[in-house]
Amino acid sequence: MNGYRTIRETDDSVETLYEIQKSRFITHIRHVETDEGARAFIQAMKKQYFDARHNCSAYVLGERADKQKSNDDGEPGGTAGNPILEAIKKNALTDVVIVVTRYFGGIKLGAGGLIRAYGHAAVLGIEAATRIEMTPFTELHVTIGYDLLATVEHWIRQQEIRTEEADYAEAVTLHLLLPPAEVESRLIELRDLTSANFQSEEGATRRIALPC
Repeated sequence: MNGYRTIRETDDSVETLYEIQKSRFITHIRHVETDEGARAFIQAMKKQYFDARHNCSAYVLGERADKQKSNDDGEPGGTAGNPILEAIKKNALTDVVIVVTRYFGGIKLGAGGLIRAYGHAAVLGIEAATRIEMTPFTELHVTIGYDLLATVEHWIRQQEIRTEEADYAEAVTLHLLLPPAEVESRLIELRDLTSANFQSEEGATRRIALPC
């Protein structure tokens, strides 16, 4: 299981505004996970900004960012959708859709100007969103006696290991969250720390959202 970068999932999209040569570029960015979700968001923006000259878009989907699409929506070929797509790719994001709405101000920007404007507008949207790293962690359930609890808890704090709420019964079960590659080395450390007086069970590997 690999990690990947995306933006935080919210009910509302993030909105930014960029103005140049009297043209207004309104950017909306949102977390989506399917083609259908991306297309629905693009259509919603076109409906909301029906009076705009252009609603250009791009999206990237999948854990490997292998689904990519862009649309110039009437701008000269390659001057709008592709710069938006490149902004997403340069930030190594996936499961993201961006729509940049342009209200034409009467002054032509030229192909180079359009590329820069749409790219910059997309970057502003990305910078305004909360970016996260979906990072794999493996659950390791460790059961110890109360006599070892303080020692193990000190080790956990010292090593800055992520944990979930412990279970307290006749013994204590600590729920550790470890990068998959660290599981074996952490078990060796625990054996040394407790003289092998513990029981462990490896749980599922899942992704956790971390700020990036």
